[in-house]
Amino acid sequence: MMTGQRADARRNYALLLAVAEEAIAAEGADASLEQIARTAGVGSGTARRHFPTRHALLEAVFRKQIDTLADHARDLAEHPDARAALLDWLGGVLRFAATTRGLAEALNRDHTAAPGEPHEHCATARLTAAGTPLTHRAAPCLTPGVTITDLLNLVTGIALATEHHPHAATEADRLLHLTVAGISPA
Repeated sequence: MMTGQRADARRNYALLLAVAEEAIAAEGADASLEQIARTAGVGSGTARRHFPTRHALLEAVFRKQIDTLADHARDLAEHPDARAALLDWLGGVLRFAATTRGLAEALNRDHTAAPGEPHEHCATARLTAAGTPLTHRAAPCLTPGVTITDLLNLVTGIALATEHHPHAATEADRLLHLTVAGISPA
C-alpha cells in the first residue's frame, strides 16, 4: 500500500486486509479474493488494485509476523550457542506456520514453484534470508549439506502435517524435536 493514497483507498486497503485475515484463518490460502471483496463491501476491481495476485494478498496478511521472525533471527545472530539459536528460530517459524492457517500451504507453494512463477511471494525469500546466517553459524553442528531451504521445507512439511491436529503447535513442536535428531545428532 502506498502512503500517498487517498483516505478512502487507505480505508479500503485496511478493510480488505482485515477481512482477508479472517477469511484466510477460516479457509486457508485459497480463500476467494472475490468473496473477500464482497464481504468488505468493495468491488473486485478495488480488491485487485490493492492485491493484484493471491500471493500479494497472502504476503500482506503474513507480513507482520514474517517481520517479527526476521527480527528474531537478527536478535539470535550473536547467540553464543549457534545450534540453540537456529533451533529457537526454527521453532518460532514452525509455531507460526502451524497456527496460521494458509501460511504453510503458501510457503509450500513457494518452495515448489519454478523461479518467476506468478504465485511466488517474498515470505519464503524473507525467511530464507533471515535463517541463512543462523544456518551458516550452526553448520558445524548440522549434518553436512543441510541448508536453510531444507530446514524451511521440513518446517513447512511438519506444519502441513499437523494443520488439522487439535493441538497443532504442540504436535508440530514434538515432530520438530523428532526431526532434529536427524539433522543435528549432537
